[in-house]
Amino acid sequence: MNAAAPAIAVRDLSKNFGRFQAVKGISFDVAPGEIVGFLGPNGAGKTTTIKMITGLLKITSGTVLVDGLDRREQPAQVKRKLGYMSQKFSLYPLLTALENIEFFGGISGLAPRELKAAMARMGEQVDAAVLGQKIHDVPPGIRQKVALFVCLLPGPEIILLDEPTSGVDPEARRLFWSEIYRLKTQGKTLLVSTHNLDEAEYCDRIIIIHNGEIVAAGAPDELLRRKQKASIEELFKDAISEHGQD
Repeated sequence: MNAAAPAIAVRDLSKNFGRFQAVKGISFDVAPGEIVGFLGPNGAGKTTTIKMITGLLKITSGTVLVDGLDRREQPAQVKRKLGYMSQKFSLYPLLTALENIEFFGGISGLAPRELKAAMARMGEQVDAAVLGQKIHDVPPGIRQKVALFVCLLPGPEIILLDEPTSGVDPEARRLFWSEIYRLKTQGKTLLVSTHNLDEAEYCDRIIIIHNGEIVAAGAPDELLRRKQKASIEELFKDAISEHGQD
């Protein structure tokens, strides 16, 4: 990756669904090796933006560059650079945890030896009996762990996590963020969407989006000082109210 260029560069990005504009010409960068929190209430445009970055949704207007590559002009090259974990954890519920790993490892192009090693690594983290259960029977925290593991199988440098801690307990959330920090120490770049405001303090920078528009962006401490707010919750509420509630 070219360290002088943003890992992700979003410019004037918009998405229309018929007459409804879900994302309204937003622009932001994510630097290499950075953890950026993408904060906003449900329906703010977080998932729509992430899906345009990944290519799962067509861009209405604007550009997305991933390590300098244009999302629309070089989709295959961009896809190889990205790892994506969706809100729903992206797993097949009627397959077991190990079957999901085997399936996604296969379509990611892992050689049989690499796939066997990956399944062994997962076995070191989770009890074999649990890994043998169908995903819909596995506790949310384990599903989350497996989904992240699957996301990382191709070895992406840039990782997009869409509300990854939704529906898990506080301990699972804490452990998940420990894993995010571990990925950062490996030089990974992470864009993490969430509506849990307490997660903002874990990020190098935050971007607050509301009604498809960016209403605040910066390092958490710097934003609190600049806006003269005592907490992220107060900052968030103020940013939302300034730009109108739904």
